[in-house]
Amino acid sequence: MADLTIGGVIDPATGQRGDAAATLTTSELTTHGVIIGMTGSGKTGLGVVLIEECLRAGVPTLLIDPKGDLTNLCLVFPGQSTEEFRPWVNEGDAQKEGLGLDEFAAQQATSWKEGLAGWQLGAPELSAFNQKVDFTIYTPGSSAGRSLNIVGSLQAPPADTDPEIVADEIDSYVTSMLSMLGINGDPLSSREHILLANLIQNAWSQGQDLDLGSLLAQVQQPPMRKLGVLELDSFFPPNDRMAFAMKINGLLASPSFAAWLTGDAIDIQSMLFGPDGKPRCAIVTTSHLSDEQRQSVTSLVLAKLITWMRRQSGTSDLRALLYMDEVAGYLPPTANPPTKKPIMTLMKQARAFGVGVVLSTQNPVDLDYKALSNAGTWMVGRLQTEQDKNRLIDGFKSAAGGVDIAAVSESISNLGKRQFILKRASKDKAESITSR
Repeated sequence: MADLTIGGVIDPATGQRGDAAATLTTSELTTHGVIIGMTGSGKTGLGVVLIEECLRAGVPTLLIDPKGDLTNLCLVFPGQSTEEFRPWVNEGDAQKEGLGLDEFAAQQATSWKEGLAGWQLGAPELSAFNQKVDFTIYTPGSSAGRSLNIVGSLQAPPADTDPEIVADEIDSYVTSMLSMLGINGDPLSSREHILLANLIQNAWSQGQDLDLGSLLAQVQQPPMRKLGVLELDSFFPPNDRMAFAMKINGLLASPSFAAWLTGDAIDIQSMLFGPDGKPRCAIVTTSHLSDEQRQSVTSLVLAKLITWMRRQSGTSDLRALLYMDEVAGYLPPTANPPTKKPIMTLMKQARAFGVGVVLSTQNPVDLDYKALSNAGTWMVGRLQTEQDKNRLIDGFKSAAGGVDIAAVSESISNLGKRQFILKRASKDKAESITSR
């Protein structure tokens, strides 16, 4: 177990940062966490600090990054020099300051150096961090970063894999595949979903790997006579299957789809750990994708994470961290997008395997509180509206234990930038903190 320093405790008397550090233990994150705050509240900054602290403690992280903000974690600048900052400063920002790019880079380097020094972080700590962690940016559907083969391989799981795990992985794969085709893939009512799931299950039960080409062939000529109690040709007539196969083939033939079939397989073990056990930070950025594609990619990655997780031994400490930025739309209170089921599964089951989940969002009204009630650590910043605060307080009541809700409500209203209310399951009293 390690302490993670995420900021400083605010002195109630002065409203300023005091001497006490705001810390979380790695074991506390196994009960999951949520970061909530409006744009400009410092929410992403707090998330970045939390990720960095986990990595410093040797805990690998898997990041789902729909906006592209988390790729900045790779910019460590261990020497804190002008030369390191110069390629990354923005010309428009320099012009606003009335400075040349070199001068502006020097200003930024000095600012960051002095800021980090206030938290006892300097060149030695940054260099050690840079050497300790491998960063990889995955860009599914694009060659801008490291390609990720999302739908190209259907490798059969080991024969001793729990049937429930296999069924969940098949469900996520098929739902995501159909989403790319614009088909609502309800597992109980969609003929397409039922057919594809049965084809994959049949092959895997015999230890056979599949690819999209062989799956397409089996859609036209399935290796079974019945689905359920009905004859296959009655349930899904040949002409309809051919039309479905043509739709899949159209997707495969599209030049823009080729990028989805190349790159690394979704192998969670290798994404999180190097061959020597070195912790990795795997950033799956989806900012370049459509909403439907983001849902598909995220649900498939989470399904693979669940499969990997369930093969691990039990532990009470943090083995790995999943961080999801801007989770609104992935865990709504009413609808059921492909991502909702795996997130709910992780929030309920991941603790036993030492996998922590931290979700970040702007608007609490966009999230399913049945899932958030499983979060033991809440970090709440400035909120957009009174409605957001009231909704959050309602959810807080069910998860907050003996906390003074009225005091928390008043504290939220008085928060400034980069200030948060920290409530953890191990303490009744909430703290006001500022992030690093």
